[in-house]
Amino acid sequence: MAYDAKAELKRVQDYYKSDSLQHRFSALVTGESGSGKSFLLSTCRFPVHVDSFDPGGTKCLRKWIEKGDIVADTQWEREDPYDPKVFGEWMKTVDIRLNTKYFDMFGTYALDSASTWGDAVMNYQLGKADHAGEAPKWNRDYTPQKTFMINYIKKLMNLPCDFILTGHLRQFEEVLGQTKEGSDIKRIYYRFFTTGQAMVTIPLQFDELYVLQGKATASGMKRELLIESQGQFIARSRLKGDGALNATEDANIRALLKKIKLPWEDKPKLEFE
Repeated sequence: MAYDAKAELKRVQDYYKSDSLQHRFSALVTGESGSGKSFLLSTCRFPVHVDSFDPGGTKCLRKWIEKGDIVADTQWEREDPYDPKVFGEWMKTVDIRLNTKYFDMFGTYALDSASTWGDAVMNYQLGKADHAGEAPKWNRDYTPQKTFMINYIKKLMNLPCDFILTGHLRQFEEVLGQTKEGSDIKRIYYRFFTTGQAMVTIPLQFDELYVLQGKATASGMKRELLIESQGQFIARSRLKGDGALNATEDANIRALLKKIKLPWEDKPKLEFE
């Protein structure tokens, strides 16, 4: 059969127009402990489903949980490293929810946080290798952990709703030289805290990479999202378009979505029997 170049061009263009990944929002939001990463979920498109691995991490969201705007699955917060079951149960549950179109009801899915989720993945790997509760070893344990994390993030990228992954920051120091007095000249910078090369490969999966920061003002603490890299932090946006977003923005996901002309309205409120 002869190759029809125009038909192929139309196929490619039609695929792009219908590709949900091109019209959906995903963000890795990092910040120091206590910066308000979990609280940021209250600004996402409702309803929000959050799989919480951080013990007590959703307490700041009680108001929205009680109203039904946020559904917090906290069963993942309890883990016995000597009998690890959390990640295995989470994988089964996610697969069931995907197959039953559970996530169609939600405006946003959140995984809170990458740090404690990664711990659950490592505990699962150690349990499989009959080394539960022991210190992990590099090739035997860290590589499978990274693979599990990347594979499930890729699976979650196909959700029919926005996807937020929260993460902590790790501080690094680089010695640039020495002063005349012999003191080290250091550069301090921060990166997404996770295992090995996943520090690079996990952020690559997301459209947006934001850093949540607190800024002292005359009226109190104001939270802002760093959208572009500045000094010590790495941040970026693939969706900001032609100047649609500033280098920093108010910590409000719904307002960001509206600025970059993505769906920002809530989905219908969940009905509970």
